[in-house]
Amino acid sequence: MIACSEDGTQVRSDFDVPGSTEVSHEMIVLGEKLSDPYSLQNVEAAVKSLYPTKADRTDLSATDLYVRFLPKDEKEYDSLVGVGLELMDHPMDYKIVKEGDYYQDPQVSDDCITWQYAVVHKDFVFPQGIRYEILDKCYLSENDAATRADGIDWAAVERESYRLTGNAALLSPITKGGTNPTGRITIVDDKANGGKAFGVAGVKVMCNAFVKFSSDYTDRDGYYEIPKSYTSNVRYRLVFQNEKKFTIGLNKVLVKASTSTLGKASAEGVNAEITQNSERKLFSRCVVNNAAYEYFCRCSEDDMDLSLPPADTRFWLFQKLDVSSAVMLHHGAIIDNSLIANFLGQYKELVKMFVPDITLGLEGKDDYSSIYRAACHELAHASHFSQVKTGYWDNYIAYIMTSYVTSSGMTYGNGTEPNSGYCEIGEMWAYFLESVMYKDRYGGSIPSFGNSFWFHPQIFRYMNERSVSCSQILKALVEQVHSRDMLETKLCELYPYEKSMVEQVFNRYND
Repeated sequence: MIACSEDGTQVRSDFDVPGSTEVSHEMIVLGEKLSDPYSLQNVEAAVKSLYPTKADRTDLSATDLYVRFLPKDEKEYDSLVGVGLELMDHPMDYKIVKEGDYYQDPQVSDDCITWQYAVVHKDFVFPQGIRYEILDKCYLSENDAATRADGIDWAAVERESYRLTGNAALLSPITKGGTNPTGRITIVDDKANGGKAFGVAGVKVMCNAFVKFSSDYTDRDGYYEIPKSYTSNVRYRLVFQNEKKFTIGLNKVLVKASTSTLGKASAEGVNAEITQNSERKLFSRCVVNNAAYEYFCRCSEDDMDLSLPPADTRFWLFQKLDVSSAVMLHHGAIIDNSLIANFLGQYKELVKMFVPDITLGLEGKDDYSSIYRAACHELAHASHFSQVKTGYWDNYIAYIMTSYVTSSGMTYGNGTEPNSGYCEIGEMWAYFLESVMYKDRYGGSIPSFGNSFWFHPQIFRYMNERSVSCSQILKALVEQVHSRDMLETKLCELYPYEKSMVEQVFNRYND
């Protein structure tokens, strides 16, 4: 693959994610403004240069508009995403002095959403009330049906426009015509798959050269193929907006899906192998992405047959927090902001924008398996939430956060406080399913996650070993069940043929 600098082109066999010195995962640093080879004016000049006898007979009009929006809140931002726009938080026609994962316009306050740049069809109907500016008129030949039979080599025109605008150093030397980027994004789990890399599944690979955007989702094995062709080197990014309809966010920007840059490489594509030694944010995002992708797949009827987490489940990853939660705020749970602020500690300034469903505290979780465990635990909660809804969850999460704040980090209290039954049922289930998924992934005997607490996930383990499935257990965790006695009654009601076994195990763990 190729990494391009302003001084020329340097060929490499692959994209070196681990230990890369060329790619930063902090804020992008912009340099000088460049002349966009896809602007209508520049494309017209390139046509005249290559086809002087056809120039007067080739009447070009803009196919697209290069614009920027300034959404004042998340609702406005989501409305732009909802109409299918691919948004970028930095301008596309500037030299990038230092690559990064995000950008904040210095003229926009840090606690506001920064300018969002996009390319829209020339006839795009701009949403009312959202501030926007049209920056340029563009011509993208693949968006103009008239180019199919005009006798013009548009790949050659594109290259000529790069040359005329002073961007020739960005052209790919491998092919004179356009090429569709293809590649594979993989990750290594030292404890699984024999230590061999496997695909980062369902993640969006986005690439652009100036205003020419395109993207594709990786398949379950990590392969992607970008639908548009390019003649120049391309900037590649992973956008953690999965095809399974969940997002992974918190990137020092107030949008729901984080971005990890892969830098600039050849239009042929980029391969990336991510390991525990890779940049920390990139590694942890990819682990959570795969854990959630696997979980969503395993909820199917032909596997564990579990209630799916809600559509558009939002993860936020905190690198310097050691506790996790399934607060489900984006899906309607209501929690006292003072409790959230105390729970978040150094992140408390984010309270007013705190609208995730799942938060993962990753401090001390340094390998794939520990992050995987945490993600599976919280996803189990999300499936439970899908069955019991917000009223139940308000009581449950308020109990968890109150216990954490008032008991010096003793997250689950001691089981005697009001509403402790909500916690008992929820944590029994989450620790049990976490243990099951961990065993399924890593083999060996089922681990005893959560067995040392005052609640008893081993009740579910005992039942599961006697042929009561995970699906059958979850079906008993309904809104009316928020104590151990209620749970025992419900299980006996649902599965009368297992009543003796259920009563036996509940008696064993009767405090």
